[in-house]
Amino acid sequence: MPTAKEARRSVVWAIWLIGLFYLLTLVPGYGAGALVGPDVIKAASGGVNSAAPLLAQALGGPLLLGFISAVAFATILAVVAGLTITAAASFAHDIYANVVKKGNVPPDGEVKVARRTVIVIGILAIVGGIGVQGQNVAFLVALAFAVAASANLPTIIYSLFWRRFTTRGAVWSMYGGLAAAVILIVLSPVFWGTETSVFKNIGTAIWPLNNPGIVSIPLGFFLGWLGSVTSTRKESPEKAAEMEVRSLTGYGAEKAVDH
Repeated sequence: MPTAKEARRSVVWAIWLIGLFYLLTLVPGYGAGALVGPDVIKAASGGVNSAAPLLAQALGGPLLLGFISAVAFATILAVVAGLTITAAASFAHDIYANVVKKGNVPPDGEVKVARRTVIVIGILAIVGGIGVQGQNVAFLVALAFAVAASANLPTIIYSLFWRRFTTRGAVWSMYGGLAAAVILIVLSPVFWGTETSVFKNIGTAIWPLNNPGIVSIPLGFFLGWLGSVTSTRKESPEKAAEMEVRSLTGYGAEKAVDH
């Protein structure tokens, strides 16, 4: 069993490596612009989404293009399947079993709810995909990351590096950052006023930026700080230490849920 210090070090390394990986995704984009050309990319059937396949074809011909396409397809399937299963299992166990049913669930109850949740998630994903089918795939990924970062990043950073971070701060940062990101997206050109909007050429966007991260992420940090410094009830140091170990290692979390 690793210690809390080792777990913290692993988390920090993971954050830096993941951040470096996503920064490296700029390389294929600039490479496609230099080797393929912006005009060729825009004229392709997939538009800007064809940058990576066209770069693969330019560098390695049909063989590399086929390999990259297979990797992309497998990656999409793995990500979608993982997110769907995680969302369904979380809803069935955390919301349905522990909140709705208060732990009084039949043996196969969570499985049935998880299966129905998968269907609902699939329908919502299909409807959402149809609504944004004209958007750049890379931009949609960045948009999803902005929403996730607005809701989760402040809580993660504060939990790791600020001992005065409180429950109120966590709740304020998560709900405030999430709400700000979603509201700004709904008010932005992603939804209104352009050819690639969800509602094409209808209405006018109130918020001018497509990505809310520049506002919603700092707002999440601010709300986390504000909620922590305004907390009137001081949290037990023993409880804070216990929750820190659970957040870093997961030890004891399942036992606490069961009880």
